[in-house]
Amino acid sequence: MADINIAPEVLDIEKKGFLDRAIDPAMDLFAAIERLKKEKNAVVLAHYYQEADIQDVADYIGDSLGLAQQAEKTSADMIVFAGVHFMAETAKILNPGKKVVLPDLKAGCSLADSAPAPLFRQFREKHPDHVVISYINCTAEIKALSDIICTSGNAEKIIESVPADQPIIFAPDKNLGAYLNKKTGRNMVLWNGACMVHEIFSLEKITRLKVRHPEAKLIAHPECEDPLLRIADFIGSTTQLLKFTQQDAGSDYIVATETGILHQMQKASPQKNFIPAPPDNSCACNDCPHMKLNTLEKLYLCMEYELPEILMDEELRIAAKKPIERMLDISRAAGLIG
Repeated sequence: MADINIAPEVLDIEKKGFLDRAIDPAMDLFAAIERLKKEKNAVVLAHYYQEADIQDVADYIGDSLGLAQQAEKTSADMIVFAGVHFMAETAKILNPGKKVVLPDLKAGCSLADSAPAPLFRQFREKHPDHVVISYINCTAEIKALSDIICTSGNAEKIIESVPADQPIIFAPDKNLGAYLNKKTGRNMVLWNGACMVHEIFSLEKITRLKVRHPEAKLIAHPECEDPLLRIADFIGSTTQLLKFTQQDAGSDYIVATETGILHQMQKASPQKNFIPAPPDNSCACNDCPHMKLNTLEKLYLCMEYELPEILMDEELRIAAKKPIERMLDISRAAGLIG
């Protein structure tokens, strides 16, 4: 994992849990963040799963593919990544000369954590003739052990770019990998990893929701488990789910992915009804605890002090960049990005 540069006073605030109290409550954080963007020539990139306030102050909101593209082409001096750690790492991999910071040190990823690099290296060594395609939700070390990176939005095209007779390892998400095996007819070897958010949806509760809302369409992210995907009306990446709700003639949707995307869905289609798919616990909706660690207050402090900063060993960065560049090249050739 990339190193993180933090100042002692910032670490002390983190340890004591005073981070959200370190700001004058009368401060207009939206105005302060806009001021810092100009002063520091900074760009704020935010994932769809961030809280609504962060999405509203961001310069670009997107899924992993869109964020990687924006990180690649930005002219800003500082990239402020409102997401989780592997996303900030990806931005640093693509921008070694720029400062990359993230609002919260503890914003990790259960899926990325499910693939420790030493174990994955051993796994790969057992399949020496396989090409490794890794989902972008992984650490820099896993990227460096991969041949091509993919996102949920371009994974099918990435797999189709590999000759049909070439065996493939797909990591780290077994649910996405199984879905792609069905879609492409391949028999990829799957690493046994998963996203905690997309694995805890309750099929029983969703079925009851469908009974109460018979006109509602169930739309789901392919990281969800197969029983849920089987009953979904549409399956797609976060961006694809958003576009579907904009273009579809329906008016009611049960949304089986992290709830942050509902903010953009409601903004784009205020006349439509979006129902968060319930998880298998006492909560009514399904939030990623890592994504939601970021707050507007932490975003401001991150920009003000330019910390915590992502730092990376150059050898690791170069090794991890190659499969990302292959992904972007294939995506451009397929017309998925400009």
